Amino acid sequence: MVFNDIYKTYWNKVFRICMGYVNDHDWAKDIAQETFVTIWQQLPKFRNESAIGTWIFRIASNHCLRQIERQNRMPRSEMPEQIAEHIEPDREPQVQFLYKCIAELPETDRLIISLELEDMNQAEIAKIVGLSETNIRVKVFRIKERLAKKFENYEH
Repeated sequence: MVFNDIYKTYWNKVFRICMGYVNDHDWAKDIAQETFVTIWQQLPKFRNESAIGTWIFRIASNHCLRQIERQNRMPRSEMPEQIAEHIEPDREPQVQFLYKCIAELPETDRLIISLELEDMNQAEIAKIVGLSETNIRVKVFRIKERLAKKFENYEH
């Protein structure tokens, strides 16, 4: 596959996976861009041992995990109020709430549900996450139940 085709096909999916991890539009965009730099660099080494999508989502999830790890190691400080930008992305409140709920899940669950939302089959998700397909099915069911309960409380 040519890099431009990969980029066009997978950009939105990779971005949404990153959003599921970090729940921050700009940060997710940065991580997605880093992911595609890595894909571009590593594409000649891709050996077709797995589906290209599986390979791409594994790179994206690794970048997300590394960024979160770095973020947790660095002390956090707030921007001074006078220079902070207050730009809210134009997204529906339910979508924002969904990303917030996904971001609150444990790391593995975030990855699983993000890939599930991208319509990836559960066998591929199992390969990416390193769990059995049966375990993935059970986890997806339980994650959806948890998210549904949160949405019930959100709507009341």
